[in-house]
Formats: sequence, C-alpha cells, structure tokens
Amino acid sequence: MAFTATAFKMAFKMPGPRTLPPICLTGALWAACMLLIGGPALAQAQVPALATGAAGSGVASDVKLPERNISEWLERMHEAARRRAYIGTFVVTSGASMSSAKIWHVCDGDQQMERVEALTGAPRSTFRRNDQVITFNADSKTALAEKRESLGLFPNLLKSSDSAIGQFYAARQVGSERVAGFDADVVQLAPKDGLRYGYRVWSEKKSGLVVKLQTVNAQGQVLEQAAFSDLQMDAPVSMAKLTQMMGNTEGYKVEKPDLVKTTALAEGWMLKNAVPGFKPMSCFKRGVAVAEGAAADSTLQWIFSDGLASVSLFVEAFDRQRHVQEGLLSMGATQMLTRRFTDRQGEKGPEWWVTLVGEVPAPTLTIFAQGLERKK
Repeated sequence: MAFTATAFKMAFKMPGPRTLPPICLTGALWAACMLLIGGPALAQAQVPALATGAAGSGVASDVKLPERNISEWLERMHEAARRRAYIGTFVVTSGASMSSAKIWHVCDGDQQMERVEALTGAPRSTFRRNDQVITFNADSKTALAEKRESLGLFPNLLKSSDSAIGQFYAARQVGSERVAGFDADVVQLAPKDGLRYGYRVWSEKKSGLVVKLQTVNAQGQVLEQAAFSDLQMDAPVSMAKLTQMMGNTEGYKVEKPDLVKTTALAEGWMLKNAVPGFKPMSCFKRGVAVAEGAAADSTLQWIFSDGLASVSLFVEAFDRQRHVQEGLLSMGATQMLTRRFTDRQGEKGPEWWVTLVGEVPAPTLTIFAQGLERKK
C-alpha cells in the first residue's frame, strides 16, 4: 500500500457517515477533512509554487536534480512502497488535532502486509494482507473483518493504461529536506483546476518512499500534514508473525459487514455529468445498523478517484429519526456533505439520504451531489 499513511488513515482517522462502519478513503496520504462549500461554477485555481527558501518551508534547494514528470515521480513512490520493509511511527496533524500510529510493513513479491497500532485515542490494531483487513478494537473486544479494494494511484492506478493524472496535476521538484533522519526530495503536485487539492510530497532520495506529505489548498495553506517521526528502513519484519497475529481472534467477537459488489446503474443511480478527472472505481451495497425490530436496510457506496484524491458517495433510504440536518462537515483536508434527495411525482415518491465524503474542496462534492440522478 503506497503512501503508508493510507493504511494509517484507513484504520484510524476518518469515520464514515453516522450509520456506516468506517470507510476507506485513499489517495495521497489521505483522508481527514476541510474547506468551504460552494456552487458548481469553479474558478481555475493553481497551488502557488513553493518559493525557494520561503519562510517556514524548511526546504533547501541547492542541489538541482534531473526533472521527472509526474508519472515518473509517482511510479518511483509506488514501487518504493511495494518493495521496501520498514517500521515507523507515523503522525497526522489536522488543525489542532493530532493522531499517531506505529506501522510495520513487509512485502514478499506481490504479497503486501501491514500492522498499524494506534498510539493515540482508543486502543486499536489493524492488520492488512493485500485486500484483507481486520481491525481489533480492544475496548469493545470486537474485530471487524472486511475486504477493502485499493482505489488510488497509490498503488494501483498506475497499472491502468488510461490513467490521466498528468491532465489534472503537474509535478516538479522544489528542494530537499531531512525527515526522520533521511534525505528526501520535496515534490510539489499542483492541480490544474479548482476541483482538487495540491500536495507537497517528501520522497526519500535513495528509495523513493514517501516519508512526509502535506495537503494544501489553492492559497498554499496546509490543510493536513502526515509524516514519519521515526523510520527504520529495510527492517526485519516477519510476514509469518504478522499473519499469525492477524489470525488470532481469540477473545474477540468477529464482525463481517454485509458487503455486495454491484454497479450504480444496477441500483438505479447515475451521474448526469462526469466530474472531470474522477472515474468510478467500485460500487458496493453494505448493510446498515438499524434499531432492534426494524427492517434491515442497505446503503450504496459508490467510489470515485482521480488517482490521487477519492470521493465516496453514499445513498440510503431517508429516515426522519436518523437523518436530521443537511450540511457540510469539514476537518483537515476532507469534507463530508449530506443532502436529502427527493424523486417525487406529485406528492408521492421515495426519498433518499445522500452523503458524500472526500479529500477534495467542498465545491467538488457539490458538483457530485448536483449531478446525482435517479434512473427512471
């Protein structure tokens, strides 16, 4: 799993909508939450260039290295995350909040495995072996076992021949800096429109492993930062030992969410207009917890990605008791937008509750929400 922060955020950072189990928001080290809501008309926005030696940047740029294009930079980072074993403490800061976790990562050919141990908040351990994930919650003695498809360019979009990240982002090296004791190239990934954020990525010089990342808005303000505070490269991590720990569920109640792969069209939904750069990656129906004695319900989760950022669109039946207030929730680089959707003919017709979550500017979620349409 490239950009190891993906594992950390997936396991500990971003809760899903109130009625849903935690969701996976991948992308560039991604998923936390924040920005302002707006309309569909978006001005073109570029992330300001990082000034060499700018105050507070801490970036040195005295060594000029050959320029790589965005695909070359991302391929290098992707390969480093796939092929290196490491142990490190990973810290995510978003506004006044901070979370940290210890990560053990090992790879053996195409087999990838990680252990992520929360160091802040409720005690929690998450193990991932390829797309199989289990999260142990120590307080409740429950273990959530699920299958999670990786959806970002980190690591899998680079395998797609139609990946068009270069149409929507530009990359350039802006300096170098030491992070967790390692020399790193600092790379700026600047969006070419206002639909997505920009990123500053610290890539370890020898391997390409991402050791630090900042998510920045159109004004160059840092919305969220994730970095290793300590890191041991090529660490002696045992896949066999992690596998044994992952399978030891004694004393825990194992919960397996009801998850069925489907398509939005098969469930009666479509987008009137595609959001530039964002392609549908996967679609699932999942069970929703309801009050005892109530009929079982399900939620549709439709996932989109531009290769760096991702957006999850949830649709479920409207419930007056649970779905009270529409609006926007912002935290760090991630927004959550909730809306009531009505498809009426006269006074009759069903209603739905739509929740959009993504590490994108809030106006991007608005475009998704306005484009959602019920198939007749």
